[in-house]
Amino acid sequence: MERESRNLEYKESVTRSFLKTVSAYANHGGGRILFGISDEGDVVGISDVNQACLDVENMVNDSIEPLPTYSIEPDMTTGVITLSVEEGPSKPYCFKRVAYRRSDTATLPVDRLEMQRLILAGSNLDFDEIASPEQSLTFSYLGKKASSVLGIEKMSDDSLKSFGLMSHDGVYSNAAALLADVNSFPGVDVVRFGDTINDIHERHDMSGVSVLRQVDETLEMLDRFYSLDRIEHGKRGRVETIPADALREALANAVVHRQWDDRARITVAMHPDRVVVTSPGGLPETLSVDSYLNGMISRPRNPLLAYVFLRLGYIEQLGTGIARIKSCYEGKPAKPQFDVREDAISVTLPVAEMVRLTMEEQQVADALGTALVLPRAQIEQLSGLSKGVVLRTLQSLEAKGVVQRTGSGRSTKYRKR
Repeated sequence: MERESRNLEYKESVTRSFLKTVSAYANHGGGRILFGISDEGDVVGISDVNQACLDVENMVNDSIEPLPTYSIEPDMTTGVITLSVEEGPSKPYCFKRVAYRRSDTATLPVDRLEMQRLILAGSNLDFDEIASPEQSLTFSYLGKKASSVLGIEKMSDDSLKSFGLMSHDGVYSNAAALLADVNSFPGVDVVRFGDTINDIHERHDMSGVSVLRQVDETLEMLDRFYSLDRIEHGKRGRVETIPADALREALANAVVHRQWDDRARITVAMHPDRVVVTSPGGLPETLSVDSYLNGMISRPRNPLLAYVFLRLGYIEQLGTGIARIKSCYEGKPAKPQFDVREDAISVTLPVAEMVRLTMEEQQVADALGTALVLPRAQIEQLSGLSKGVVLRTLQSLEAKGVVQRTGSGRSTKYRKR
């Protein structure tokens, strides 16, 4: 016998308690209720199957508002009745004016935030489409991006309407507020760690500004630490230790697909060997984990925001982000990881090409630490190496992109990138 789950519940007899689960299934993903099965999964059967079917039908019809789509299938041999409930379009579906949801095998009332989401879904609206409470908005950053990418000279009302950011009545949407120069939405929290999470080197909270600016500034920071100039055979070339396209896709996906009514921030955790991008909110109800991992996202959670990101080149094509991230690691030993939870999605991008250091290079790098700017003589003292070795090692580290030199002559100093 199949175990109880989020979409399967057993009831030994017909009592009104099953109506809460009918509400939950109609609101979230659908499911089945099997009557005549004990909590342990044993078949006990219903004595009068026909009367029980009639009771179930009457209870659903009289108690769930609006009426969901369902079917009742009796098994006269075992005495088991299967009630199948479909997820409906007219949310919220309520029992005694309360909407319910499933959490594993439990049925619980939805909270205020989830109720608002159900109401939006029942109205066939997305969060980024509804009118923003903020209507005094400016779009300088969006205007600059639109000018450079699309050749739009001025971000006029007509331009905003073409992006879907302003209604025909001149009302800004939540998508407009997210793209505005100043807003009240949570932003991106970027933290750069050392060898452990207790070793924090930098932290930047990019809240209250256009999500485009947040993405651009985060990508600039990531580029500083996961890209480097390398000299090989007398030629200088740029090396990405983490593919830049994968970083861009992961961050843009986090912005476009997150639940913006959640006050949690998008977090970007920078580690020496990986970057972890976490966005609030799990998958939409209609999207399975397998579909997500296989790049089968047919509709973004924030379609207006996704449309702007698509037109400005932040995403290549709707629904292809996961596939593109995976393709960036083809032929590489390290692979990206995707952690899908009920309240968040994390994408881990490992360093695809590690910078290998000799023992002397590691000594000099350790002497510099992470934030120090030091002259050569002080590096000699801290590393315990001779002048000639330090000079040669600094040149090697500079070529590998690990160390940056500033100044010239006696004013020359070095710092770790």
